[in-house]
Amino acid sequence: MGGLKKKKLWGSVSLVMALTLALAGCSGEEAKTTTADGKEVLNISAFIGTPNQAPAADNRIYKKIEEELGVKLNMEFLVGDLQQKLGVMVAGGDYPDLITADTKLVAAGAVIPLEDLIEQHAPNLKKHYAKDWERMKDSSDGHIYWLPNYGVYTGEFISNYYSGPAFWVQKQVLKEAGYPTPKTLDDYMKLIRDYTAKHPTTEDGQPTIGFTTLASDWRTFPLLNPPEHLTGHPNDGGVVVDDKGAASVFADKDISKRYYKELNNLYNDGLLDKEAFVQNYDQYLAKISSGRVVGMFDQHWNFQQGEDPLVAQNKIGQTYVGFPLVYDTSIKDHYLDRPVINLNNGFGISKDAKDPVAILKFLDALMDEKYQKLLSWGEEGVDYMVNDKGRFYRTPEQRIQQEDPAWKLANRAEGFYGAAPKMEGTFSDGNAIGATNQPEEFYDSLKPEDKELLDAYGFKTWSDFFSPAPENPVYYPAWQVDLKEGSDASVANKQMTDTSLKYLPRAIMSKANEFDSIWSEYVDAYKKINVKAYEDRINEQLQWRIQNWTAK
Repeated sequence: MGGLKKKKLWGSVSLVMALTLALAGCSGEEAKTTTADGKEVLNISAFIGTPNQAPAADNRIYKKIEEELGVKLNMEFLVGDLQQKLGVMVAGGDYPDLITADTKLVAAGAVIPLEDLIEQHAPNLKKHYAKDWERMKDSSDGHIYWLPNYGVYTGEFISNYYSGPAFWVQKQVLKEAGYPTPKTLDDYMKLIRDYTAKHPTTEDGQPTIGFTTLASDWRTFPLLNPPEHLTGHPNDGGVVVDDKGAASVFADKDISKRYYKELNNLYNDGLLDKEAFVQNYDQYLAKISSGRVVGMFDQHWNFQQGEDPLVAQNKIGQTYVGFPLVYDTSIKDHYLDRPVINLNNGFGISKDAKDPVAILKFLDALMDEKYQKLLSWGEEGVDYMVNDKGRFYRTPEQRIQQEDPAWKLANRAEGFYGAAPKMEGTFSDGNAIGATNQPEEFYDSLKPEDKELLDAYGFKTWSDFFSPAPENPVYYPAWQVDLKEGSDASVANKQMTDTSLKYLPRAIMSKANEFDSIWSEYVDAYKKINVKAYEDRINEQLQWRIQNWTAK
């Protein structure tokens, strides 16, 4: 944003903001207050539906913004079950000013339409979302309720770090085996079996866990999604989509049975985590942090917090590499995809917000490159340096700081930044948005063990393990379809998930000769669900996207 535009924006904001951080319950408490030194502060309450640790009260990044913009953010992070928390909010009808997305909040009338406010008061946000504007509109009423937090790229798309789905295995396993490249599920399971046979316990005497999974709260995808990937499909959630754009449920089909039978074999061999189906998210992360888990299927962003303590302790061999496994080598993997806007995610503004315009202007101001650099890289000269060619980089000391979880709570704004609108790609000066995407900084910041591993495979980045991403179909991904709270499709979706979570653990943990009979019970239970209502809603919406999102 140029100087002239910046002056115009600040003239229209007409409020002095001081961004300090406090934790409080959130219930539409946004209002202006005056500090002891006469400065006016805007208080904004926010609920963020991820279980982040609370930042330090004197967090440096928030204090930096406090001097220049400022808002007092009273942030509440998720504790416990998200749907239960949202259900309590909806039942009470009392909401924070900012709230992270869930389609049930639209159905409950909890959030306000934003398109007109953005047009009038948020030029940075309008420019940011311009090419995805039609995609962001609710297909039922044409309104925009959410400000997507990921998937909107400017400049160049760079993929060094891989955050998507894969079958993960510890780096020390690969090193000991001579850096093999498992391509099929059979290859991968053999790798796990061979390693656990040699290492039944970890270096500190704890039992080694060959494979674990997660099915807690909304995080059921580590258990439910593998079959679509193993058959060469991308992440469309609960369906696979054929070449004609027709979606169908796969959870009760033979492509799924094959995967869960393999987990049943692992369980009977004592290699599958016996607590996998009862552990919550925090327990899952703690298990990964212990270094005991050899492998799992997951999306990297979902378990990275579990790796952070291992990196901080320099236990690099116990961190993970992802592989795009398939059932057999005739299938081409499709794990890596091109960026797609994260619809039905990010912040919305609730009906209880007293000054939606001021809130929107605050989020709009943060879209200035100055603040995007502060939120993604930190402070120049403190968190990163600039060389004589204008390229951002970090010193070895700065990299070590960034690996310390406690340091990050005092010096990064990750909880808020994760939920907020953000630039991705490259800045106007050519630097990548975020250090992990700066090619030279990415490689220079790698640990010696990581460089050794990548060199062994002849790769430069973690994305190199995957087939290049093809162009996304216009409708992709199907998991973003809003099923509409209370609809037959939504009811069916919940019943399908509940049925899977009831029968799959039973089947996986059964004796080998009992698996088929329990699987048959599972399939019969699925037949009692109105699966067609779910598939019809998905297909109707995919066709709507093809018709409305295809460039005219």
